[in-house]
Amino acid sequence: MNKIVILVVATLTISFSVKAQEEGKVIDKVIAVIGSNVILKSDLESQIVSMRAQGVLIDDNARCELLEELLFQKLLLHQASIDSVTVSESEVEGEIDRRMNYFIAQIGSEKKLEQYYKKSILEIKEEFRTIVKEQMVSQRMQGQITSSVKVTPKEVKTYFNELNKDSVPLIESEVEYAQILINSHENEAEKQEAKDKINGFRERIIGGEDFSTLAILYSEDEGSAKNGGELGFLGRAELVPEFSVIAFKLKNEAVSDVIETEFGYHIMQLIERRGQKVNVRHILVKVKIGAEQIEKAKVLADSIYNLLETDTLTFEQLAEKYSDDDKTKKSRGLVVNSQTGTSLFDIDQVNPQVFYTIDKMSPGEIYKPVPAQSQDGKKGYRIIKLITKTAPHKAAFDTDYAKIQNAALASKQSDETKKWILGKINQTYIKLDESYNTCKFQNTWVK
Repeated sequence: MNKIVILVVATLTISFSVKAQEEGKVIDKVIAVIGSNVILKSDLESQIVSMRAQGVLIDDNARCELLEELLFQKLLLHQASIDSVTVSESEVEGEIDRRMNYFIAQIGSEKKLEQYYKKSILEIKEEFRTIVKEQMVSQRMQGQITSSVKVTPKEVKTYFNELNKDSVPLIESEVEYAQILINSHENEAEKQEAKDKINGFRERIIGGEDFSTLAILYSEDEGSAKNGGELGFLGRAELVPEFSVIAFKLKNEAVSDVIETEFGYHIMQLIERRGQKVNVRHILVKVKIGAEQIEKAKVLADSIYNLLETDTLTFEQLAEKYSDDDKTKKSRGLVVNSQTGTSLFDIDQVNPQVFYTIDKMSPGEIYKPVPAQSQDGKKGYRIIKLITKTAPHKAAFDTDYAKIQNAALASKQSDETKKWILGKINQTYIKLDESYNTCKFQNTWVK
């Protein structure tokens, strides 16, 4: 409906209740009823506090806009219950994990996030499970409303021609790039050292020492160590395959054999199993990769870069042959934007490690190997090829058709949603606190 609304729908603002409570301004009072769903004053105030924390100025108009978005969400929830629109617990868990990973990346680490909110990761996840589930159900319901909406090329052209000059969108700088990623790999001695260490912990537990205590003291999984290694209830798809197979085979409180995954070496112990979910505690020992292995990755990356000067193999062929990045080597090095599914990135979407390299490159240029580090801490080197780079500009129909098409589709979907809201308002019991009668809503919620 507007930029503020999009922000509210798109993010899990963990600061909702926490920040509002810290300010002491949350007052529980029903301010609206939509079918069997209620909106509390604390719901609205928490949203406002969260938006202010993001630097958004909230005046009376913005307050009304936020309330209208809450009304819309509750209307979607009401209709979803009638139409039996649901989401599974595994979907909710996956979405919580995705959003938690985003916030952890923003704040720096799981430990910092827990320190900030004075709660464990498990407690934070549980507190916001209902919020995430309601958002997902609402989004699924909204998706059904607009699922059949399409735009023809003629409609896209008409939409663009009817925009006044001030409304033509500004297209930010975009880049398209490819990479060859060379990771450092542990040697046998480093792997054996980690194996010996985890086996030592296993023997101590079998000998009578407490699993939880050793996890707190020695596990290298920061997120679970402080909870005695406990992971919480997870489904098979939420665990890496090697770990999942053993977790669902464990019985009683037996300690597993050593398990190797992409993260290192683990031992685990069953806490409880409920249907298709299992709660285990584990200890992780990561393989420490020494400077020698990192140097080997650099030497290999330099060798590959030097091959580009021979004209024997192209960048794309070398990426397919040598890159350790499974996501890009099959596309001959081309990096895909996970948010859009295309190879184009807005400049602010580019991995910061990559940005500082491509910022000084020209299209077609291949840059010498630069240090790289994956999310799990694995170090290596990457060779980057800048394919395209555009300057910020006003959208043009021929060159920016895809973006204009998306805008035209969004406009048509918005019109369809407004029609749906109007129809459902007339069929649904709605009551709104009189103190909000002065709000100039886009829809007439109470007649």
